[in-house]
Amino acid sequence: MLPLVRSVWDEPRPPNPPTRVWRDWVLVGLLVPVALLEGVLRPDLPWRVVSVAVTIGLIPTLLWRRSRPLLVVAIVFGTTSLAPLLTGGDPVETYTMGYLLIVVYSLVRWGAGREAVIGVTIMLVAVYLSVVFDRIASADVVAAFAIMFSALALGGAFRYRARARMRELDQVKLLEREQLARDLHDTVAHHVSAMAIRAQAGLATSASRPNAATEALHVIEAEASRALAEMRAMVRVLRRNQPADLTPGRRITDLHQLASRGSSGPSVDVEISGDLDDLPPPVEAAIYRLAQESVTNALRHARQATRVEVRVTADDTSVHLRVSDDGDTGSIRPPSPPGFGLIGMIERADLLGGTCEAGPNPDRGWTVTAVLPRTGSAT
Repeated sequence: MLPLVRSVWDEPRPPNPPTRVWRDWVLVGLLVPVALLEGVLRPDLPWRVVSVAVTIGLIPTLLWRRSRPLLVVAIVFGTTSLAPLLTGGDPVETYTMGYLLIVVYSLVRWGAGREAVIGVTIMLVAVYLSVVFDRIASADVVAAFAIMFSALALGGAFRYRARARMRELDQVKLLEREQLARDLHDTVAHHVSAMAIRAQAGLATSASRPNAATEALHVIEAEASRALAEMRAMVRVLRRNQPADLTPGRRITDLHQLASRGSSGPSVDVEISGDLDDLPPPVEAAIYRLAQESVTNALRHARQATRVEVRVTADDTSVHLRVSDDGDTGSIRPPSPPGFGLIGMIERADLLGGTCEAGPNPDRGWTVTAVLPRTGSAT
């Protein structure tokens, strides 16, 4: 039991809580007139002025429910516990104060473990004082606890769901990094092999051609500089020292293997043009992976599609990829939350200093576009 309590107490806050957005201001803006209308239209409301003032006064605390959940809980329940001092012991109760359940939910959803424990203690003390001073009937205590703990459980469920989603996203990104580790092996093997060959050639011809050693050193220097630049660009994004599959990576020319006639589905047409010589292995592997994932998604999700087009072009600074299909746009809407395949594609392009976007076409079909710098590194 003690380890469980300690783990809850040491639980950190969820990372990157959302800041105040327009929905928060709309919520506050709607609750204020609702509280005023209840004060005017509800005939059985006791201590009308005090009840409405307390209700409206606590509404702005909703703006800090994510960034300061424990402070908001302390203010809200402290105020509602002390307000009866102004009403002769009568509790301050309005229907509008149901928004306090949002505060209870936010405590577990966005607070640290110790904040949640302290906040729940504050709420229990507030309920206990209400029972002791007869502000709440004994028969209503069970309902109060049921509602309060339902909000707490809902916050915990959404917190767990967000954490599970984050772990899945991290796993997808890790897989991309492991593929980049394999591509890094290809980069090293390619350049080191070239340097070794030139060194051997220089040694073999040094007797008959004295300048051969100098020429070999110039080539080796150029290859070493390129290898270092590509290695630095990739090592910068590799964060885990784990074994990786070191089988040869894919090249852009391998995209022709994706072409198909479409006997049992959409046909896949591949077209490659432009200057694709001397591309770093990581860029070639990334273009292939992005195209492969895009084609797989189109064949799997594009309903009534008859054709998938893969176009790769290159200029002096970048390589462009475009994969489009003619499927039914209404049937291939992006999933919510986004699928892991698309997330992995965006992650791989971003790590190499490029961009990857996906979306429906104006008429029919779905298009994925990616642009990668020829250097294969972010500027």
